[in-house]
Amino acid sequence: MRTFKLTLHIWRQKDARDAGHFETHVVPDVNEHMSFLEMLDVLNERLVAEGKDPVAFDHDCREGICGTCSMVVNGVPHGPQRATTVCQLHMRHFRDGEELWLEPWRAKAFPVIKDLIVNRGALDRIIEAGGYVSVRTGSAPEANEVPVPKESADLAMDAAACISCGACVAACPNASASLFMAAKVAHLGLLPQGQPERYDRVRRMIAQHDAEGFGQCTNHGECEAACPKEISMRFIAQMNRDFLHAMALSRQPVAARQGGAETVEKAKA
Repeated sequence: MRTFKLTLHIWRQKDARDAGHFETHVVPDVNEHMSFLEMLDVLNERLVAEGKDPVAFDHDCREGICGTCSMVVNGVPHGPQRATTVCQLHMRHFRDGEELWLEPWRAKAFPVIKDLIVNRGALDRIIEAGGYVSVRTGSAPEANEVPVPKESADLAMDAAACISCGACVAACPNASASLFMAAKVAHLGLLPQGQPERYDRVRRMIAQHDAEGFGQCTNHGECEAACPKEISMRFIAQMNRDFLHAMALSRQPVAARQGGAETVEKAKA
């Protein structure tokens, strides 16, 4: 069993109004079998024993399912291991003596609650705006009663894998939540039960996304690279097609979605 030392530069911030700063801590006895969050637990136990304020970070399931363990490690949302949430990131991927910089998600729509914890309520409000099926569907039907093409079913499952962690927002230079939103739009829009509200859904969710202060997608692709569930950007293209269809049906202008440099700066602020 290998143990080693790490130097952590951790973002400390009391609340959204505080300017915040980096605080340096040395963890001398890191076990290679620890998860990243277990390593932070060890640090916090030491800080509490010393009468100091522990580092606030979010977590719940610690199984890569809930999406709450959101932080940036050395500039990468969820850390350097691809398709891995930070709670499933293990210390064997780091070297003895390495320095790590830990930060919260950076986006205007994600105000800092404390230290590495941000308020991601904006994502919930996007879902409330249209990420549901409101028509009565009755009890669960027999599996083969409603015919669904296999390709559509597979794509819907791929989209439904989104855990709403917000890594796509943190990675995007525009602080856009388009990949999150597209996944939620797609997993309903690809299935028969989601068809009656398909175009109203995308119109309402995009309107809420923009109202929350997220930036616009400019196809950088950072969102797909950072997503721990490897959600594809193809869902953004499908969402945009549905949105244009929705605007054509309602005869409303789409120019309001065209964001420039000012929009990007506001979203990242």
